[in-house]
Amino acid sequence: MKKYRILIAKPGLDGHDRGAKVVAHALRDAGFEVIYTGLRQTPEQIVRTAIQEDVHLIGLSILSGAHLQLSKKIIELMKKEGIGDIPVFVGGIIPPDDVPRLLEIGVTRVFGPGTPLSKIVQEVRNVLEGVTSASGS
Repeated sequence: MKKYRILIAKPGLDGHDRGAKVVAHALRDAGFEVIYTGLRQTPEQIVRTAIQEDVHLIGLSILSGAHLQLSKKIIELMKKEGIGDIPVFVGGIIPPDDVPRLLEIGVTRVFGPGTPLSKIVQEVRNVLEGVTSASGS
């Protein structure tokens, strides 16, 4: 299996990263190379890290309620920097009504609280290996 690099990022002022770390560890244990940015990253920092680390997928953990604004800004910056083809996953406290809007913005998958880690790992694997179709969870 190709060694895929995944960036797990915490954009905005949200100070809770337990879920991001749990997901990062699950992905690492599944054989992915995972880079975790730490807390309070700006969209510019996240996109710059994605370029520097040559990642294949970006996972955003957002609990602040700013998921629409932050995801849109990051995806716009990614397109501007020529990496708009990298899939973006979003996890956190995401109201179900916002999932279609996130998918319209360009987010590939959305995971809410309680999503089994096995499902996240499998969805990451499916997207990276080309089994793609936009959907929420």
